[in-house]
Amino acid sequence: MTQAKKGNKVKVKYTGKLVDGTTFDSSEGREPLEVVLGSGMVIAGFDGALTGMMVGEKKTVIIPAEQAYGLHDPKMVMEVPIEQVPPDFTPEVGQKLEVGGANGELMMVVVKEITETHIYLDANPPLAGQELTFDLELVAIA
Repeated sequence: MTQAKKGNKVKVKYTGKLVDGTTFDSSEGREPLEVVLGSGMVIAGFDGALTGMMVGEKKTVIIPAEQAYGLHDPKMVMEVPIEQVPPDFTPEVGQKLEVGGANGELMMVVVKEITETHIYLDANPPLAGQELTFDLELVAIA
């Protein structure tokens, strides 16, 4: 049988879980995920886990944060003076917002903390700093 290798288009069924067992993403009920191996379409650890698999093979892999969404970077947490928040906007902890970056690009942030003087916005990917577990089943190699 053929093993999946860099450059192959593959289809995979998957379930992604956090350390506590909470499912954060799954292909269940949807078409399998289609990925070109080595293209950067998915996190490095997921791509690496698929490489070498054969059609019909199933496995569970644990992907450290460094091979997933990276470590949580404190430099990605912005401290914004509360007076810069528009008066008609009432932020809430956990709220997701799109804000303009230094180069005019839009970036997604999460409101992490609100004090009397500042609002703290986190631009890290939501799963940054997390070890992830994936149950994988390779269903096709194109």
